[in-house]
Order: sequence, then C-alpha cells, then structure tokens
Amino acid sequence: MPYPEIRPRRLRRSPAVRRLVEETRVAPAELVLPMFVKEGLTEPRPIAAMPGVMQHSRESLRKAAAEAVQAGIGGIMLFGVPTGKDETGSGGIDPDGILNVAIRDVVSEVGDGTVVMSDLCLDEFTSHGHCGLLAPDGSVDNDATLDAYAEMAVAQAEAGVHVVGPSGMMDGQVGVVRRALDAAGHAEVSILAYAVKYASGFYGPFREAVESSLEGDRRTYQQDPANLRESLREVELDVAEGADMVMVKPALPYLDVLAAVRAAVDVPVAAYQISGEYAMVEAAAANGWVDRERVILETLTSIRRAGAGIILSYWAVEAAHLLRQRY
Repeated sequence: MPYPEIRPRRLRRSPAVRRLVEETRVAPAELVLPMFVKEGLTEPRPIAAMPGVMQHSRESLRKAAAEAVQAGIGGIMLFGVPTGKDETGSGGIDPDGILNVAIRDVVSEVGDGTVVMSDLCLDEFTSHGHCGLLAPDGSVDNDATLDAYAEMAVAQAEAGVHVVGPSGMMDGQVGVVRRALDAAGHAEVSILAYAVKYASGFYGPFREAVESSLEGDRRTYQQDPANLRESLREVELDVAEGADMVMVKPALPYLDVLAAVRAAVDVPVAAYQISGEYAMVEAAAANGWVDRERVILETLTSIRRAGAGIILSYWAVEAAHLLRQRY
C-alpha cells in the first residue's frame, strides 16, 4: 500500500501550528456574565447547585462587576432576587426594587466600561413563579403581561441599563418594549430578545439561584424542544419588531438551532450557556471525570463555532483569564 501523499496532520504537529490555523476563537469581549443580586444580603451567599456562583449583596455585586470589567468581558446580565413577591410581580417595576437598584449600583460602578444588561421578566418577582400575569383560569395572560413588561422596561432604562433582555416568551413582547422605551425617551436602550427559549430541563439550578416559586411549568409559552422551524419564526418576528440582538437558550443542546438562527438573520446572535450546562461540567470535574478548564473552553468554542457572537456564561470571567493565557 502506498503511503499517503496528503497529510492533514502536518497542521496539528505542535501547539504553535494548531494555534496558527485555528478556525474558531472565543474572545473575552464576546462573553457576558450573568449575576444574581439578593435583596437584604450583607455578604454573598453560595448557590449550592452552581459551585462558584453566588447570590450577591449590593456591595459584593459592585465589586464583582468591577472585577469583570478588569477581566475584559463584554457585558453583565443582572437578575434580581427580592425578599417579597406578589401576584403581579410589582417588585420588578418598582424603581426601588432590587433589580432596578442593582442596575443603578452597577452602572455607577462601571459606567460604560462594560455593557450592563438586565433580565426583563416577572418570574423572579411573582408569587406563582410564572413569567407573566395570570388570568382567572390560572393561565398566563399574554397581553396583560405585555403592559407590565412595558413598565418594567422603562423602569430599567431609567435606572441606567444599556440593554434589556425580554425573556418571558410572550407574543409581541419585543414590539411593545421597543415602543415603550422610545415613547419614554430611551431610544438608545437596546433589546436583546430571548427569541428562542426552550422549555428545557436544564434550568434546574437557576431556579435555586433566583429562589423560584414556580408552580407547574412554562410549556404554554416557552418553546417545545422538538421544534426548529418554530424557532426561526420566533426570530423573524422579533427582528421585525425591533430586536437589536437575538438569543438562543439553552446553548449546548441546541447548537443546530443556533447555527440555523445565525444563517437566518443579520443581527448579532447570542447564546446562553445555562445553569444546568454549567452544573453538569462542575459536577463531572469535581468527580475527576473531566479536565475542567479544558472542557470549559471546549464548550465555549463549540457555541462560538455554531454561530454565537455573544455567549452568556457563568464562567465568563474565568474563561477570559484562561483565554488570555492561551493566546
């Protein structure tokens, strides 16, 4: 048998050669760190299901935000955890509610040093744990929820946020939020639309992080994991309504969807590497089953390769340091 004339292995022979021909690279500026702030805390509180992730106090949030800016990541996504909840999620609209206070804290700390984003959803603030207001029959009332989202968006904009992230998967949410922001004089605030958000089993650890009080499930408004064409329709609608960026969530189980979304639109595409994805790797690494740092970078690279130009990850700051060491 003749020896091969074409040898692709030549381009794998050393770290330097592999680095030279690497097709996909993740940059720290493409990473966004989700952060939780808990009302009333005086010091950060560990989240058991997400080793290394904290519920922050207002003071520790400011410090961690400054460290994230120093690491060179592209943004921060804020989630508020209130001490009290009600049927309508009024704490999300209250200018003095924990999320709006946290936005002001972080913006005053980092200014334009990074992009400050905020989750625009009622689930952390409602006593029933759903992402919207309930109708008398217990279902989520889409249009009544849109009115609440409009108020919440304006409250977050007035707190100084740079980007709002409507994540409740209500029909028409992007258009309503865009009109509300513009009418209130906040045309400069961008919208990162959770355009593709599946009813996933990977959200479990997040529920602990935000102390969710969810009763039932969210399958009547989050998407069926079996569907791709429906996702592309959602993306098309959100872009038509004024979304500046769109997001796919979760990331790793939906890389095919992510690639299809990237091919379909000409706006920036984000992906959220969610709590269950994070927790699986951390658990496997704690048992010695995987090389933790290697797997962190491998998962981020796979998300970037599939088409995400922005990646929300709980490893954002650590990954930024690892990437700087690598390159």
